[in-house]
Amino acid sequence: MAETDNRAATPLLAESLDAAGVLRLTMNRPKAFNALSEGLLDALAAAFSRIAADPAVRVVVLAGAGRAFCAGHDLREMRASPSHAYYRGLFDRCTRMMMAIHKMPQPVIARVQGIATAAGCQLVAMCDLAVAADDARFAVSGVNLGLFCSTPGVALSRNVSRKQALEMLLTGDMIDAAQARERGLVNRVVPPAALDAEVARLAASICAKPAAAVAAGKGLFYRQLEMGIEAAYQLAGQTMACNMMDESALEGVQAFLDKRPPSWGGA
Repeated sequence: MAETDNRAATPLLAESLDAAGVLRLTMNRPKAFNALSEGLLDALAAAFSRIAADPAVRVVVLAGAGRAFCAGHDLREMRASPSHAYYRGLFDRCTRMMMAIHKMPQPVIARVQGIATAAGCQLVAMCDLAVAADDARFAVSGVNLGLFCSTPGVALSRNVSRKQALEMLLTGDMIDAAQARERGLVNRVVPPAALDAEVARLAASICAKPAAAVAAGKGLFYRQLEMGIEAAYQLAGQTMACNMMDESALEGVQAFLDKRPPSWGGA
């Protein structure tokens, strides 16, 4: 009984690392639709920092307990501390957590069911990949409360087109999973019963590739997006040259020439 109570009080649950190197983090505030309380923000930031330094972790799956992925910030907690300094600190805190996903070498896959709204939709957009149940819904709905979703808009506008992002931000309207996929917010949409299997397939495909190439590729991908095209090509060329000197790339190319599967060991 005590163990159940402790788990219920823990805002973030981490499953044991599986044999392939996949670690699942589960936001554990189901009664609050996994709203991002200060405690959950801190737990996520600490987990991402710890995982980033752990070479045994190849892929992270971010999930939400209960009926929702994440409903955004905890509005009750926010309303209890109405000061500019508190709000600025809270949003800075959230940004640091979101950027930790961006900066860590391992890909992070959002496993989305139910709703992903406001900062919860931002969280989906900040994850490197996302798989959604076909009944999931998404919105940046702060404008409905008089609060424009400015920080979620940063992530959203880097996933979907300007006009689609701005329509979502200005109206606060929900979109369904199919629309989210069409707009580029999620990668795959499956029936709820197939959600875990589809996430596992995507994670397994990544884990089958060399960790060094995945980490270098993720880092390069985000850095070059913020550059002009010439600078992006320069950085990409430097990254590929370094990558090519890695043992896994040398083995992969030689295996291709030898017409045999590469021997990457633990990848």
